[in-house]
Amino acid sequence: MTDSSTPQSIRPTLADGRWRFLLISAVVLVLDQWTKHLVESHLQGRAAMEIIPDLLNFIYVRNTGVAFGLFASHGAKTGTLVLIALGLAALAFVLYYFSTVPRHERLLLVALALVLGGAVGNLADRIQSGGVTDFIDFYVGTYHWHTFNIADSAITVGIGLMIVATLRPQQEAPPESAAL
Repeated sequence: MTDSSTPQSIRPTLADGRWRFLLISAVVLVLDQWTKHLVESHLQGRAAMEIIPDLLNFIYVRNTGVAFGLFASHGAKTGTLVLIALGLAALAFVLYYFSTVPRHERLLLVALALVLGGAVGNLADRIQSGGVTDFIDFYVGTYHWHTFNIADSAITVGIGLMIVATLRPQQEAPPESAAL
């Protein structure tokens, strides 16, 4: 029996092919955790590794805060628990939103999948060790952007794609028989 108050196109289900977009989340999560492991194994306690002169270094940084090091907990259990709770709430919101997006809105589903993979990657670090490993250091001259990681990159690109998807003209839903 189906609920007639919820249109078929937005009923939360993975049977409609939406699960394919979750593969993007899985790839982001695996890449994020693998690169963080490499950095923790090879760069911890070492100087920056120059990748592209005058542009990009890899360096080990432990971030106990959120984006750009804001609200750093500095090892305080209460601060860490608050950041974990906020991360879980954000993750629940993204999952809910993902489940309600019509399946023909592929760009938005890709965007949410990127955000989801990045959020899980950073949340896993925070739960496991109270902080997040950052290592990508872009700079020009003496100006260094805040150090970040693969998860942060996925979240940023995902949010950018969400903005693009939201600002572009709405697409008509294809007929129900159309394949995803």
